[in-house]
Order: sequence, then structure tokens, then C-alpha cells
Amino acid sequence: MNAEKAVEAIQLTKIFGDFTAVDHVSFEIPKGEIFGLLGPNGAGKTTTIRMLCGILTPTSGHARVAGYDITSQPEEVKQRIGYMSQKFALYDDLTVYENLDFYANLYGVPRDKVKKRIAELIDMAGLHEHQKQLTSDLSGAWRQRLALSCAIVHEPPMLFLDEPTAGVDPVSRREFWEMIYRFAGEGVSVLATTHYMDEAEFCNVIGMMYRSRLIALNDPDSLKEEMKGVLFEVDCNDPARGEQIIKDLPITRDVAVHGVLLHALVDSEKDRLELEKSLQLGGIIVERIEHILPSLEDVFISLVEKENRSLVRAHIE
Repeated sequence: MNAEKAVEAIQLTKIFGDFTAVDHVSFEIPKGEIFGLLGPNGAGKTTTIRMLCGILTPTSGHARVAGYDITSQPEEVKQRIGYMSQKFALYDDLTVYENLDFYANLYGVPRDKVKKRIAELIDMAGLHEHQKQLTSDLSGAWRQRLALSCAIVHEPPMLFLDEPTAGVDPVSRREFWEMIYRFAGEGVSVLATTHYMDEAEFCNVIGMMYRSRLIALNDPDSLKEEMKGVLFEVDCNDPARGEQIIKDLPITRDVAVHGVLLHALVDSEKDRLELEKSLQLGGIIVERIEHILPSLEDVFISLVEKENRSLVRAHIE
């Protein structure tokens, strides 16, 4: 493994009985970069992380984390990573400070360095006013900051975050990601799973997972540029019926409702007129049709629809 790679996964696969949770997934994370696994619940993101953390043994394929093989050297891997899950095990009957002290001992931080390290983390996470507070009394956002602090108390070079901001308000989510950026700037490598599209924008590289497979892998801007076709935003009086009309047109690659608007992916710019004409013939009042740049959500929906069409064709054949 190249010394500049924090993670290298090759054809990583995990099968539980008749169910394939992760299907031949390959990617790498350079040192100091933030890698995002984006996908819906059940896509295989958590199973992938648990294999990379040395918690689950792959059925096939292999991976190295911080230079160590996840199958033959799982204990070496565990010593060099921080792992924060959505249900991180904080002890509610301990104070913030006591939780940090407990995890410092658990991770083997030398006793003469524990106080200094805890002080650094409290400062980093802004926990000064809460350090004597029972963890059970913390809000979701403060619990999140404490969980992250506990996960990195031993200063690991690799950090795994599994849906770390689920259930946290948007402002707290952004502040959390600002902390992650600071770690990456200090050389810490990060793998984060999320189903929030806006969070994925914070990542250097994104792996999009769907039905246990990696269906796209690139930086956010390149993923948007790679999306084939022309995307129109349609403002009309009946988005639900408009979606059905557009879906049935031969020019349509994909169409989806975005709030009160429609996003229609078609073959070319000239298809705008056919979109408008077809909607009007269907009794839809069209306020506006505008060519827009795709978001990550548009890219993901397009890729998922492509995968689903392939599965349908394969089933028919």
C-alpha cells in the first residue's frame, strides 16, 4: 500500500446468508482528505465502515487502513482509528469531563497527558460551560460534539464517522463539519457516511452507494459535470401530474419533484419547447422552464434511475 493512502479498499464484499450487504466496493482515501459515502439507509455504508474498522470480517476482497490489513491485523487498525456512530456509546450518568476521561483511559492515553488532552478537546468543541454537566442533560448537538471528542481523544490519524449528524439541526451540522475540516487540515483522514446531500458537498471525494454497490466515485463538481443530458427546472401549477406527463415523453431521461418544482433531465436544450407544449396539452399551467446546473441530489437520482432501469432490463432478459 502506498504510504500516502489512509485507506485502500479493493473489491470489498460482505455477504450475510443470502443477502449481499456490500458488493465488490473499491476506493482509496489519501492522507488528510475527507471521503464521503453517500446513499440511502440500507445501501451498505455502515457495513463498509464496520469492515474498515476491523469490526466485521469481509467475505471477500481486502483493505488496508493506516497501513494495516483489516483482516489479519484488526487490532492494529483499531488502535489507529477513531469511530463515531449515530449511536455512539456515551455514558449518561457521567459528566462531559468524566466521559472524556473514561475514553482517554480506554484508548490508552498516557495519564500524564490526559488532562492536557481533555482541555484541548473541551476548547475545540466549545464544551467549557458543559464539562460538569451530566451527559443525559445535553442536547443532541452537544452530545454530538462530545461523541466526536471522545472518538479522537487518542489523536488517531484516521477518523470514521457513521451518520454523525443524524437528527441534528442544520446550523449545528455546519459547525460540526467546520471541526472536521480543521482535523483534515491537521492531517487527519476522514471517512463519513451521510444521506444528506448538502453534507456530501463538504467532502473532497464522494462515493455514491446504492443497493450495496458503489455506483459513482469522484469529487462533487466532477460528478455534476459528468451527468449526461440537460436539466430543466419546471415551475407549474400541478407538479405531481406534470411529473407523470414528463415521465412519459421519449425525450425524458429522468424527472423528479423538488418541493413545488420539477427537475426534468432531457436529451438537449431544444427539448424545452416539447416539455412546455406537452405540459400545456395536458392542462398544466407552466409559469417557468429554466435550464439549471445539477445538484448532487439530481446526480444521485439520475444514477439510481439508471441502475433501476438496468435491473429491470436484466430481470426481463
